[in-house]
This record gives sequence, structure tokens and C-alpha cells, in this order.
Amino acid sequence: MKAILACLLLLVACVPMRAPNDEVLVTELEVPWAVSFFPDDTFLVTERNTGSVYHVRNGVVQNVGSVASRWISEGGLLGVAIDPEFNSNSFVYVYYTYQGGKQTLNRVSRFVYSGVLSDEKVLIDSIPGAQFHDGGRLAFGPDGFLYVTTGDATEPSLAQDLASMAGKILRINKDGSVPASNPFPNSLVYSYGHRNPQGLVWHESVLYAPEHGPSMMDEINIIEPGQNYGWPLVTCDAHEGFSAPIRCFSDWTLAPAGIAADNDGNLYVAGLRGSQVRKFVLNNGQIVNESVVRDDLGRVREVQYHKGNLYVSTSNRDGRGIPRPGDDKLIRMNVSS
Repeated sequence: MKAILACLLLLVACVPMRAPNDEVLVTELEVPWAVSFFPDDTFLVTERNTGSVYHVRNGVVQNVGSVASRWISEGGLLGVAIDPEFNSNSFVYVYYTYQGGKQTLNRVSRFVYSGVLSDEKVLIDSIPGAQFHDGGRLAFGPDGFLYVTTGDATEPSLAQDLASMAGKILRINKDGSVPASNPFPNSLVYSYGHRNPQGLVWHESVLYAPEHGPSMMDEINIIEPGQNYGWPLVTCDAHEGFSAPIRCFSDWTLAPAGIAADNDGNLYVAGLRGSQVRKFVLNNGQIVNESVVRDDLGRVREVQYHKGNLYVSTSNRDGRGIPRPGDDKLIRMNVSS
């Protein structure tokens, strides 16, 4: 009911669209978390609970490696990003949770990929982790740097602490070093004051990231270098000294995860608790319309746009959903005009 009222108040179209040629690419996955594409249009997908990485090509799903991750509720094998300059023997980057002594931690590692993952090199270590709020998205920006989202590891104050990597969006060189153009000297921190962002996408030079709020109050933000997004001091609202979101879900819970952008700059956001893929039409950086693309899949974790199609993963086996036959699935949806 709250979602329906929200749609009416915003004067948006809330009737889900279903493309006639949707295609289920992979079934029986164990909480697929992230997808990243190779230049040849094949792709990798990570499996949070098992630590497995799969290469999907021409209908064939091949296990190409297992990462020594620790599955603990929201933690495990999370993001994956393929070097945009990938060749036949190049690098794949992953974000995963592990046990560091008595602590739950996260790290970013680089692997050589030549048909299998090998030769792990840890680039960022000891990112604060916890049972919840581990962030985990990796994505290369148009500037060639690798961006990393981290959660507050259930310690909200860390999001405001520039000495901590928790509750941040980080930006790193491909070798893990600090880019000279980062906003804070000798720091990987690109933006801060985040609770638990799990998505990153660019349209042209603008970076967008959704954010999990505390019981509703989810956000979609435009990310700018050095800016403070408020958590835990400010949530959803505009306050002096903090960057305000372009969308605040103050009356119902979307629980946004992945985010994608098509060639026209429309955004698509995967909703976990909202159980939908939602489209946002922008004009001059402001959302002018939104609609539900799909709401019949259950919990949705990942959404990627690639050559006229959305690649969407369900997350019904994550302990918070109701598994359906074939779950979890990876689905390709045609959204080209």
C-alpha cells in the first residue's frame, strides 16, 4: 500500500512492464551478487555464499575459481570488476569478506585471469566488516580508476571518520595505490558519510550510487569528490554541509542494491526488500519520472545494462526471501527502444 501511495504522490507509472523476450540465462545460483562484462560480451558472476566465480558464455556456465571468502549474513564474495583494458591474460578485481583473527573484515584483491583465476594480490586489506553493512560494489569509472563501496560495518560513527575505510566510496589506482587526484591527500577516500551503498554507475561523467537507509529512508545520490553524504548525522534530508540525495524513499523501503544506466541516462535500480527493478528518468540531474520495470521476481540484487539489455539477478536464497523454482536466477531483459 505504501509503495502504491508513493507512486500516486509522485505521479509516476507503477504498472510493471514485461518484455516479451526475457531470457533466463542461469538458474540454481547461490545468491549471485555481481556481474561484470568482458569485451567479447561474455561475463563473470560472483556467488556470495559459496565464494565461486562463474564465466557465462554462449549459454555455458563455467566455474573459473573460488575465493577464500567468509559468508556471514550480508558478507561473503561480493563485487567483481574486469579491467576495462582486459586482454587474454589480464586482471579481475573482487571484493570479499574474510576472517582476520577475531575480526570480520573485507578486502579488495586482484587476480590474473586466463580462463581461471590465479595469483591473488591483495590491494586493500582490513576494510571494517560485520555481519551486516559490508558494502561491496566494485566498478571502474570513465577516468580509469577503480571505485569501491564500503558499509559502516554496523558502527555508524565510522562513516564520518576519514581515517576509517568504513562507510565510504573509495577510489584507487589499478595497483591499489592512491590516485594523486583524490580529494584527501594520501587517502583512498573519495566520498564519505555512507551507510551501506551497494551500487555504482556513471552516465557520461556523473556518478550515481543508491544507499540503504535505516528502515526506509533509502537514497539515490550523485557522488562528488570529497563530499559528505551525512550518515549517521543526516538521513535523506538537505542540510548545510551535507550532500542531499536526488531521491529519498521516506515512506516505503526499496533496499536498493545494484544500479545501471542506459545510453539515454535513465537509471535502473535493483530493489531487495522492494522486490522490483525500478526505472528513473532524469532531466538535468533531477528525477522527473519513475516506474516499476519488474516486480514479479522476488528480491532483486544486481542490475547491469549492456547493449540494450538489463542483466538482473534474484536474491531469494539469501535468507530473507522465499525461493522459487530455479532460484536464484540471472535474467536478461531487453529494454532497448
